[in-house]
Amino acid sequence: MNKTHVIQDGQQVIRTAIEALELLEQRLDDTFVRAVEHLFETKGRVIVTGMGKSGVIARKLASTLASTGTPSFYLHPAEGVHGDLGMITSEDLIIAFSHSGETEEVRKLLPSFHRLGNTVIAITGRTDSTLAQHADVVLDTGVPKEACPMGLAPTTSTTVMLTMGDALAIALLEKRGFNEEDYALLHPGGSLGNKLLLTVNDLMHAGGEIPLVRESTLMKEALFEITSKGLGVTGVLDGDSNLVGVITDGDLRRGLEKDAAMLEQAAGDIMTLEPKWITKEALAQRALHIMERHSITQLFVFEDGTQGRPAGIIHIHDILKSGIA
Repeated sequence: MNKTHVIQDGQQVIRTAIEALELLEQRLDDTFVRAVEHLFETKGRVIVTGMGKSGVIARKLASTLASTGTPSFYLHPAEGVHGDLGMITSEDLIIAFSHSGETEEVRKLLPSFHRLGNTVIAITGRTDSTLAQHADVVLDTGVPKEACPMGLAPTTSTTVMLTMGDALAIALLEKRGFNEEDYALLHPGGSLGNKLLLTVNDLMHAGGEIPLVRESTLMKEALFEITSKGLGVTGVLDGDSNLVGVITDGDLRRGLEKDAAMLEQAAGDIMTLEPKWITKEALAQRALHIMERHSITQLFVFEDGTQGRPAGIIHIHDILKSGIA
């Protein structure tokens, strides 16, 4: 087989998946809405089950739900009928995956779900199957064909199941109002945790490290403040110690190119008004976004939304060193 045929085979698999996903998109209706509402209203956990390849997809959905604020775990159906059903309570909701809807291990669980009074959401490729008949909500993930040339290996069908699971998880996330801070609490490790947990307060320079001058300060003294603090900027305070302006090293360079006498001018005459700022409890990731949007490298920091004397300053290098970018 030459390279062209290999590429064509891969493209055919992708086209088959795209066609099936487009069909799935068109198929979403009030049934999907009811499934999300059941998930939102459940007082217990979400138990996800499935066998074989469907079981792999079920595990992934359980993990996604758990990581987005919905207590969830995967129940292996074969283990379920041998004692693990004891982990399920009457308040739990069941999501059962089975492409055929006739998977023996899953079917054996259905009477127990019924006896416990669990709401069952079936994700299946056959809406007339045993699983579908015993479910409260049936989500149709049937596909015209598998990508496998023999039509045997679960390929397109598992892609569609995976996407349906993600659709449920994200719709539920939106309905719950789950936000970045909530996500951060569940993902404290590694660079992702840093990105979502590090605040401006964790990285900012405070106290004597903040470069500040008065409006009346001569620019030659402001120059010393900028260079000695090493942040490429100084804030300018008015008589009430409120931050009213900013002078950057770039402002200095451009000013000196025009007139060296600017060093004898007052900072208040040179400063740029309305400097960009952020609160100390904001995520450092947000500070980075503001800097990138305005093409600046520093932000002054305030205790809250009320401006006055800065509580700190954060530089883009502080954020980059933290590893969140």
